[in-house]
Amino acid sequence: MIRSRLVFYVRGMTSDFQAQLRAVSLRVTRPRLAVLAALRDHPHVDTDTVLELVRKEHPAVSHQAVYDVLRALTGAGLVRRIQPAGATARYERRVGDNHHHVVCRSCGGIADVDCAVGHSPCLTASDDHGFVIDEAEVVYWGTCPDCATQHISSNPPVRKETDE
Repeated sequence: MIRSRLVFYVRGMTSDFQAQLRAVSLRVTRPRLAVLAALRDHPHVDTDTVLELVRKEHPAVSHQAVYDVLRALTGAGLVRRIQPAGATARYERRVGDNHHHVVCRSCGGIADVDCAVGHSPCLTASDDHGFVIDEAEVVYWGTCPDCATQHISSNPPVRKETDE
């Protein structure tokens, strides 16, 4: 029973991916379906991680094929490429909603951050210099909870001795 539900779920996702590819006039191929599935399950990953995930199901897929698929999916608007300063490019499936990211300075982890208030307020620049603005990129930097906890446990606070 569980296996049949899993197969139905996977087939349903595959047919969703097929419809999305066809909607942007891209051929449905196993590498494209595999990359979409990898990014659905693992957002904010780099090309090497996408390749590793795809090869679990399709060992013969080449590095170049994954690069080509990511380029095609990004160009078609099905995938978003993000590249915080000093980091390798990462990819995600969440597109079209003008969300932002928070990046851990320690481990490089990335999480989504919804727009702060209202309907895309960051798209209203104080001076647009005549540009028609359709996207804003905001990156928040800090330390993720895991790294902060690890830092505290490896560097306990130093107690000052006081003269009494």
